[in-house]
Amino acid sequence: MTSVGILGTGAAIPENFISNRYLEKLVDTTDQWIQSRTGIRKRHIAKLDEYNSDLASKAALEAVRNAGLHSEDVGLVIVATISPDKPFPATANIVQYKIGAKNAASFDINAACSGFLYSIIVGESLIAAKTHRYVVAIGSEIMSRLLNWKDRNTCVLFGDGAGAVVLGAVEEGYGIRSRYMKSNGEHNDLLHQPAGGSSLLPSRETIEQNLHSVQMTGNDVFKHAVKFMAKSACEALKEAGLTNDDITLMIPHQANLRIIEAAARRIKFPMKKVFMNIHEYGNTTAGSIPISIHEAIASGRASHGDYILLVTFGAGFTWGAAVIRL
Repeated sequence: MTSVGILGTGAAIPENFISNRYLEKLVDTTDQWIQSRTGIRKRHIAKLDEYNSDLASKAALEAVRNAGLHSEDVGLVIVATISPDKPFPATANIVQYKIGAKNAASFDINAACSGFLYSIIVGESLIAAKTHRYVVAIGSEIMSRLLNWKDRNTCVLFGDGAGAVVLGAVEEGYGIRSRYMKSNGEHNDLLHQPAGGSSLLPSRETIEQNLHSVQMTGNDVFKHAVKFMAKSACEALKEAGLTNDDITLMIPHQANLRIIEAAARRIKFPMKKVFMNIHEYGNTTAGSIPISIHEAIASGRASHGDYILLVTFGAGFTWGAAVIRL
C-alpha cells in the first residue's frame, strides 16, 4: 500500500479579531471567566466581504506552494466545513476554481470539528487507490456568522480561520501510520444549528428564536468530548504500534482548554507535548487542526521524522484520531 503523508501546509487567518474585553460589552461575562473556563483570549473574525472560500483558497495556495507544486497538479480538493459559502454547490467547487486547480475534482465534508481529520483519511485512501496523485485537504470556517452574539455560552468560543495540507505519496515508514474515526448520531441535538436545512425551513419564527445559530448543551458536550478524544488517541496509538513516548507532539482539536487538559490526563499524556493555540483563535471548528499543523511545523515544534498525534471531537457526535510521521 502506498504511504501517504503531508507534503505542504498553509493557513489563512482574518486580520480582525474580537477580544474578551469587547465581549464584556455584549454579554454577561468577563475576560477572567472566559480564560479560566476555555483558555481563549481572543478570536479572529472575517470581514463581511470575506467568505469561507476566500480563506480556504488562501490556505490551499500556500500549502500547494510549500509542497513545491502548482495548482494544475492537484487532483482533488476537499473542504471540511459547516459554514459553507452557500448550501450548494460545495465550497470546494468554488475553491477549485479560485485556486486554478483545473484538473481537480472537488467536494465538501461536513463532520463539524472532525471534518478535517475525516478529509485526510478520505484523501489518503484515494491516493492509495491511485485515483488521485495529490489531494488538497482543507478545514475552513466562518463560524462568526453562525453565532447568536447574545448567547454567552457559544459566542465566546468560536472564531474564523482556515488551514490546508497537500497529501501525496511519501517514503515508506512515513506519512499516516494509523487512523481512527467514529460517530454517534443519537446525540445530534446536543450541538447543532437547528434551522436552515430541509427539516426546519427559514421563517420569521426561526429567525426570532435564533434557530439559525449554534445551539449547545455545554456540560454534556464536555463529558463526551473528553471520553472520546481520549479513546481515539489510544486507538490510534495502538494501531500505529506506538506509545506516548514516541509522539513528539499531540495536536488536538482546539475546542476548550479544559477538554484538552482532561483528555490528556486521562491517557497520561504530558501537556508540555500538546500543541495549543486556542488562546489566539478560539474554536475554529474544522479549521482548528490544519491551522495547528501549519503553525507547529512553521514554529519548529514538529519536523521531518517526528510523529504527531491528531485528535478530534465534533458535533454529530463525530470523533477520531490519526498518527502521522512527518
